[in-house]
Amino acid sequence: MRQYSADLTPPWKKPKPVPEVAAEPGLVVEEPGTGFCGAVIRCEAGTVTLEDRFGKHRVFPLEPRGFLLEGRVVTLVRPSSAPVRPSRTASGSVAVPGARARVARAGRIYVEGRHDAELVERVWGDDLRIEGVVVEYLEGIDDLPAIVEEFDPGADARLGVLVDHLVPGTKESRIAEAVTSEYALVVGHPYIDVWEAVKPASVGIPSWPRVPRGQDWKTGVCRALGWPENTGAAWQRILGSVHSYRDLEPELLGRVEELIDFVTAPG
Repeated sequence: MRQYSADLTPPWKKPKPVPEVAAEPGLVVEEPGTGFCGAVIRCEAGTVTLEDRFGKHRVFPLEPRGFLLEGRVVTLVRPSSAPVRPSRTASGSVAVPGARARVARAGRIYVEGRHDAELVERVWGDDLRIEGVVVEYLEGIDDLPAIVEEFDPGADARLGVLVDHLVPGTKESRIAEAVTSEYALVVGHPYIDVWEAVKPASVGIPSWPRVPRGQDWKTGVCRALGWPENTGAAWQRILGSVHSYRDLEPELLGRVEELIDFVTAPG
């Protein structure tokens, strides 16, 4: 007895096969359902992450016929070769494959809080390990004069300090001026909290909200954005949106780079 195929779709109605393209880093494609166009920055099991020209990231499933490449429908697939090591670190510095962490210097960088320290580690961690620079965090700036006196910075033990909301005429600026010396450098960014140093587009919000005076700033931000009023969870959401220096504002980038250069300067 003759066997017939269960597929009764006429040949002219069957979708034409489309090329499979490896989702190599840097490949620019468009997701037609959303119109999001960006370069591939990573490809994991079942998903691909794109970055648009504004630095915004979106994750999409690797589905058949799911993308446009130069206007043509393609199917993105995971690269078959071993992943290529990034040529640059998250801070934009040239990566040094196989480099071992340097023994910690006597010099240090202090930042004002745990979130600041985690953000610095996220972007500059590779650089700091190669340079042997340890980052520690303070619980506010009020005790900074005593901390600097105890640290006793010198030519071979420089001290750099990053301060939140360092603007002229504030208590923070007066303390910074009092402790700055040849071997101790205090710099800061203008933001109320380091959260604001993350670009809003990277977090997926239009802007950082203004919080009325008298309210806890972080709680007010969560409330204004409609997020659960859990500042710990909110910070993890913000930190998770930071993948490289492109996700941070220049006012923070410049200050951290300045501190690293200062602490690692030859004695």
